[in-house]
Amino acid sequence: MRIYDIAFYFASFFLAGVLLYSLSISLLIIALIAALAAIFIIAITYISRGTISRYSKALWLAGLSLMILLGALYVSLYVHLENQKINIVFNKKVSFSGIVVAYPDHGKTQNLVIDLKSPYAGKTLVKIPPYPSFDYGDRIQFEGTIQSPQPLAYANYLKKEHIFGVSASPQAQLISKNNGSSIRAELFRLKETMISIFQKILPEEKAAFLAGLTLGEQAEFSKELKDAMKASGTTHLVALSGYNISIIAITLSALFGKALGKRWSFFLSILVIVLFVLMTGAEASAMRAAIMGILLLVANQVGRMYSVRNAIVLAAFFMVLINPLILRFDVGFELSFLALVGIVYVAPAARKLLRIKDDPGILGLRKAFFETLGAQLAVIPFLIITFGIFSPISLLTNILVLAFVPLTMALGFITAGIGFFSFSFAMIFGWIVNLLLSYELFIITSFGRVSLLTITSMSISLAFVYYAALIVLIAWYKLRKPVFAQKVY
Repeated sequence: MRIYDIAFYFASFFLAGVLLYSLSISLLIIALIAALAAIFIIAITYISRGTISRYSKALWLAGLSLMILLGALYVSLYVHLENQKINIVFNKKVSFSGIVVAYPDHGKTQNLVIDLKSPYAGKTLVKIPPYPSFDYGDRIQFEGTIQSPQPLAYANYLKKEHIFGVSASPQAQLISKNNGSSIRAELFRLKETMISIFQKILPEEKAAFLAGLTLGEQAEFSKELKDAMKASGTTHLVALSGYNISIIAITLSALFGKALGKRWSFFLSILVIVLFVLMTGAEASAMRAAIMGILLLVANQVGRMYSVRNAIVLAAFFMVLINPLILRFDVGFELSFLALVGIVYVAPAARKLLRIKDDPGILGLRKAFFETLGAQLAVIPFLIITFGIFSPISLLTNILVLAFVPLTMALGFITAGIGFFSFSFAMIFGWIVNLLLSYELFIITSFGRVSLLTITSMSISLAFVYYAALIVLIAWYKLRKPVFAQKVY
């Protein structure tokens, strides 16, 4: 078996084991599943009387299927070690102190992730009034009650962020500043400066939307804008994803490559991508996109063709290796990968089924249409089951908006960059960005008012049937697609 196939199946079986354990299936049952999978693979190959090469591949797959148990053991050990680090007194008024270890969410309330200090230990989410305002790295003394998060879904969501307690409106007093990483502090200050430039140049709602597109920042979004984006299916635009990061990765590689050469371009591009993800808060979608962007750069560096299949699975594998809880409890992570699978596999299959020629079309609208269609088809059951709502109108909304997003992002970054040196000159680019944002927000708010054929429920069994049909469609496309000899990363 080829090395990249071994990597693919190793990561896939490992992820399957993590998922099974996250669904509260016992280690004994998972071990049995792994053993049965290995036996089934060998039995099928023997019954079909395959060639020697097929027997060799079957033995490899049988051995790798045991990685299901390894994945389950890994997440089990991870959870055990995490729980050993926790020392929090719940439901009792106490005095506790800690350091702000994440970018503060400044909205109508301040949401601060606090790393507790002795005699306590662990992370707690503290919700306090907007003033006085606290920053990353601040050490704060609190007087209040820490509660265990409820309901269970919310507790699991916080747990995957290593947050085990919630404290609402405790008394807070600053002890000292600059206790965090100096690099992250500077990156957060850079982010705040960029947002400030947007706010000075653009109207409030447009500045907030541009900050969402370029930096994934949503704290200043009005309730009306959030509702419109949810109803129109465009919330993903302000969640940093592969779409955003790939644009940045390719642009950086091209710019640095011309100025510094291939080797330095490779390392600097990776550095900038990592710093950008840290600056924007290292959300799951951005981390996944960054890992895939880095894999793309690595593939180009070593001179091998980029395999999206391996990139998707390896990106998930590395992220789950860092934090296995995100596979089951991070909705953003799950949506991000489902949408990516839809773009990569469902979109071309749908194009082939409808017999539409393979070119971007005017302003890239044809390409945007099928990418949006693929992503939407891949996430429909998940959205309905998780959020209880899906509107088909979102397909048209995304097609009308997505074609202009890359230009808006590029001009947004240029505007912020110029704003560091010349506010007047930045206003010129800000005027152009303002026009683009006006159009995009008009489409979002207009379609957000239309509730056409909204779907609010779907059974699990129907979701399985739906995804089975998508798999058949993809398999049909793969069988009809010409195969060319090529190197694959």
